[in-house]
Amino acid sequence: MKATAYDIKEMHSAILSSAEKSILKTLAYFDIFHYPLTKEEIGKFLNVVITRNDLDESLVSLHDKGMIFIHNDLYSLQNNPFWGYRRKKGNEKAADLLKKANRIGRFLYHFPFVKAVAVSGSLSKDFADEKADIDFFIITKANRLWIARTIMHLFKKLTFLTGSQHLYCMNFYMDDESLQIKDQNIFTATEIKTLLPVCGTQTINSFYSFNQWTNDWLPNCDFRKQQRKEPAMMLLKKTGEWIFDNRLGYYIDDILMGITKRRWEQKKEKGKQNKKGLVMKMVVGKHVARSNPGSFQEKVLSVYEEKLSFLNINNEDD
Repeated sequence: MKATAYDIKEMHSAILSSAEKSILKTLAYFDIFHYPLTKEEIGKFLNVVITRNDLDESLVSLHDKGMIFIHNDLYSLQNNPFWGYRRKKGNEKAADLLKKANRIGRFLYHFPFVKAVAVSGSLSKDFADEKADIDFFIITKANRLWIARTIMHLFKKLTFLTGSQHLYCMNFYMDDESLQIKDQNIFTATEIKTLLPVCGTQTINSFYSFNQWTNDWLPNCDFRKQQRKEPAMMLLKKTGEWIFDNRLGYYIDDILMGITKRRWEQKKEKGKQNKKGLVMKMVVGKHVARSNPGSFQEKVLSVYEEKLSFLNINNEDD
């Protein structure tokens, strides 16, 4: 009887080295997004620290065993050269879109109570397809998150008039009173380590210090640094903070949180979908507002576990 691909991988997994297992786990994660990796990227996203020589030898070994494939110096679990072509086009589009993202991010930094802005999502990983949005991660002053978010999203309503709303996807807000991410897993670790800071160096550095746990998942991947100087504070920011930086501001912030929570619960109950066909959902708290359409994070982690199971590798394996 001819062995299946699963049988072959199951036999090989029993004799895989720690480095080989880590490589397969790294490729399995990015396989979810149909994104092959360069050798340098594999080394950066491993969950163990190995030498360059071990990395080279392990990649050769896995390729010889038929467990990974190489096309144009890009590594993948799939024997699909089209993924490399798709990546190249996505990288080229991202290079252009990142210039725009930096300009927009610096503009968003001028809204009241915004203390840091970073590019997140696929664009922070240097990839953009034809339907790409610009996703932003935003940190606000403590107990003013909902004032900041409401003002910014009222502005976003205006962008629908010009069809540019996809350039202002402010998907994740947190305030500087609660800077540690509660969900600590490969998904959130990767998102944090690939953030592209635009403004708010001091606040971003504080965020990094509260999330050193990401080094347990990605010990070879450094936090990314802001490349440009902070812009000067503009009148809009000063005026808004002067108006709401008082007891009234606390009260209004709570009211806006309640209104937003009820509104998103209604969207979820009605099964409203975004443009990608995912049911709209938001995580709402006093110190966090996070869009999670179609329970995206949970689905990614579930698919990741399935891929590791197919490879006969436990998530705890090194």
